[in-house]
Parts: sequence; structure tokens; C-alpha cells
Amino acid sequence: MIHHSHIRPGRCPGGYACAGKPMTHPNILVIQADQMTALCLSAYGKPYAITPNIDKLAENGTTFVNSYCNNPVCGPSRASMMTGRLPSDIGVFDNGAEFLPSEPTYAHYLRTLGYKTTLSGKMHFVGPDQLHGFEERLTTDIYPSDFAWTMDWDRTDEAYAPSVMSLLSVVEAGHCQRNLQLDYDEEVFVAARKELYDHARSTDDRPFMLHVSFTQPHNPFVAGRKYWDMYEGRDIPEPEVPYIPYEDRDPWSQRYFMTIRQDEFEITPEQLHVSRRAYFAMVTHIDELVGGLIETLESIGQLHNTYVFLTSDHGEMLGERGMWFKFNPYEASLRVPMIMQGPGVKAGHREEALASLVDLLPTLTDIASGGSFDDFVAPRDGQSLFDRPERYGPDDQVLVESTGESLYGPAFIMIEGTKKLVYTCTDPKMFFDVQEDPLELTNLAEAPEHQDQINRMFVAMMDRWDEADLQDRIRTSQRKRLYVQDAMKHGRFPSWDFGPDYDPGKVYVRGGTDPSTTATKQRGRFPYVPVTPPQFPRDCKK
Repeated sequence: MIHHSHIRPGRCPGGYACAGKPMTHPNILVIQADQMTALCLSAYGKPYAITPNIDKLAENGTTFVNSYCNNPVCGPSRASMMTGRLPSDIGVFDNGAEFLPSEPTYAHYLRTLGYKTTLSGKMHFVGPDQLHGFEERLTTDIYPSDFAWTMDWDRTDEAYAPSVMSLLSVVEAGHCQRNLQLDYDEEVFVAARKELYDHARSTDDRPFMLHVSFTQPHNPFVAGRKYWDMYEGRDIPEPEVPYIPYEDRDPWSQRYFMTIRQDEFEITPEQLHVSRRAYFAMVTHIDELVGGLIETLESIGQLHNTYVFLTSDHGEMLGERGMWFKFNPYEASLRVPMIMQGPGVKAGHREEALASLVDLLPTLTDIASGGSFDDFVAPRDGQSLFDRPERYGPDDQVLVESTGESLYGPAFIMIEGTKKLVYTCTDPKMFFDVQEDPLELTNLAEAPEHQDQINRMFVAMMDRWDEADLQDRIRTSQRKRLYVQDAMKHGRFPSWDFGPDYDPGKVYVRGGTDPSTTATKQRGRFPYVPVTPPQFPRDCKK
């Protein structure tokens, strides 16, 4: 277990302050992948992807082996993670829903605790606020920030995806020399690495909280050639659950089948193989970037004083059950890595208790305050990872919701210990024992021996969510956003874009009038070398 008493100011080997920086409050580095299921990683018992750096992170830290997202969609999941609240409570229902700037995030809380908060990469913020508490943002985003991806539950003629996601990502899978995802992730990495060096070179003594968010291994499943080649001759395991025909699927999965237009393609064994190989190769690319960030921390002398987190916003089905992407209640879609390394964190520990992304906010405020922070101005659904229970029990619970694609009403998922209850008003309940039946092949919702637990969990569900009110709020939000989005198509169509604030004159020598600019090259050197005075100074007195 991890305890608050383990949160201590970090020190470098030998007790010396690192790189001229005082070792006070620990730094925080959150590394986030996109659509990376935990169920492809060695740290989670599935050694499908080549991930030596993630493996090392797990060896040096604690792995939460039963960690979940709180919504299997990018935007809602990330907003939930940043606020520590379920997406429905903050109105982020789908990938086209505005994340209100009045919602406090961990970036806001950490700023009040004296941290410099910086974001590099994707966060899928929808709305005019593209910072949400971050003092600096080093890159733009890669996805829309407007209402374009709003779901429409009034559109019942056929299931559809506002983002036009389809099996083309599978049919066209493979490798390439360059694409947008490779460009973006390299930009994110370079900006983040420079930010770490800038921290070491600056006179700003505040600890940093740096969130680095990559776009891989999100579909399309197209890997860089270098990483694709690493899987040449390597066994690419097939899905553990083979293709399930449409007529044998549950109603949610049937709607999802149509949502991603799966009726338009019949995936061949070769396409399945290529897609999985490309996905694992993309994970390997992310692993290399993870290693580069940790290596940079070490080079600036801050690794021993930094908490490092690795996670994702949601998982990926990757052909399991014949399903792809996310948007559904199965484990491959919901399970995300949650690995933590840092001062006082037990190395090589595997924590069995449930965890989810809403736990990140109280964990970060614990770290930043030494466990004393209690100035929250909004409710929290999460619990600090420093306070996990030691075994499964009634209090060991994760709540997940889905309020977007493939549905016509809110869906609620309650995970209690090893049991998972899935409910949406249009479908029969589903109930799984994910320990005895990890592939979720047997729906126990009608089993007599489980009725007491199912009924108790369902009552708890209805106590937590007001289904009728939530249904009304979602539909009202959808209609308003769809109207506004349509109206914006008339005339000029400005977007809520974000461009990083970059002044080359402060980075390079771009002006000679200001004498301070001539020292730019000297200041940019790390480790810093003081100016050497001349051995034989000239006598300038005339």
C-alpha cells in the first residue's frame, strides 16, 4: 500500500540539490496516451506490445491493475479526469459538449498550491477555454474544439457517429513514413522535453506539474515504419474472443455495429492481423516517448523528486468480439493503465483495489500539499490513490457512464469488487463477474444466486443518477448545440482554436540593441557554465 506519510520532498543521490534547483515540493509529470487499453501491456499481464520503458516504470513504481476510465469517450473522460467528477455532473456528455471554464480542475488547484502547470498535447477541450487552469499550453490540439461532434438522440432513423468513425481505420491499417499522428506526437514530445530543460535553466523555483498527452495509439491504425518493423517475425496474438455475429450480440453492441458502419465491411484475417500489429507498434512508439521523458527528468536531476504517472483516457477493443475502438461497456474499452512512480511509492507493487481516472485529482492535490489539502470547491467522485483499500469490498467501487454514441438514453456501469452491472433504459441489464469470467462471455443478470447483489447495486445506481433528469439534460444540451453549430455555418465560421504563445526573440538571439539578448546562447546552455572572465583583462580606461 501507499500512504500519505510517504510523501516527502525529494532529493538527489548524495543529498545534493539537483541542477541548482532547491528540492522542495515534488514535481509531477502525467503522461497520457490516447485509446491505449491496459490489456495490451506486460504490466497488466498481456505482453502483446513491446514496452521496455513502461515495464521499467512499473518495476520502479506501483501498478493499479484494476484501473478504469469513467466514460469510454475522449472528451468526457478527460474532463472527468481533470475535475475528479463524473462527466454528467459537469455537462460533458459527448465529444461535442462544452467543458465549462467555471469547473475547477487539478490545474487550478495546483496553481493555488504554488505549482507551475503546463500542458503539452491533446486534451480535447470543447469551448472557448482551451487552458482550463494550465498556465501554459505548448501545442495546439489535434481534434475539434467546437460542437461538430455532438450526438443527436432525436435522430433514430439509423445509428451514426458524429465523428464519422468507421472501419476504414481497420481496412486501411498499416505503416507509413509520416502522418498527422506522428507529426503531432513528435511535436508534443519535443515541446515537453524543452519545457523540462527550461525548468532546469530558469530562475522560477516553483515545482512543475507537466501533463504530456499523446494522440497515439488512437485509430487510424497506422504506425511509423520504424516501430512496425520491430514486430517483423513477432507473434501477433488474435483476439481472445473471436468475432460475434450481429444477431448474437447484445442490443448495445448491435447499435454500435451500425454506428461504426460495420455492415459495410467484412474484415479479413489479414486486415485483423495488420490492424493489431499497427496498434501494438503505435504503443511501442508511445513507450519510446515515455522513456525519453523519463531520461530527460534524470538528465536535469529531477527524477528522484518527481511523481510520474502513466495513463490513458480509455481503452480499445482492437477486434475483441469483432468490435473496434471504444464507446461500449466491455473491459478492453474501459480498462486503462494507471502506473505511478515517485518518492515513497512502493516499487514493483501491484495494487488490486479498484481505481479510476477521477482519482487523479485528489492524488495530485495530496502530492502538492503533503496530504493536507481540503479546499475543494466542488464535489469529488474520486479518492486519492494513496488511500486505496487493501482488498475488494462494498466500498471498493468504480462508476462509469456513457452518454453518447450507440445509445438513446444514458448508460450506467457500476463495478463493485469483481462484479460489473451495466444498465441503460432501452436494454436488458448485463451483469458480469470479471474475475471468474474476464472475457465477459456469460451474462449473469438472470442468475438467481446474484439477484440480491444486482438489486442492491441497481438501487445504488438509481440513488447516484437521476435517470429522467439526466435524459432531459442531455437531449436539451444536444438540441442547443446542434442549433448553434448549424447557425455557425452561415457566414464566417471562426473556431475556438489555440496557438501556443511563442516569442522567438526570447529564445534565440533576434535583436542586438538590448544588451541582455547577447547572453541568450549562454543562458540556454545546460548544465549552465558561468561566463569566464578574461585572464588578461584590457585596461579600458582612456
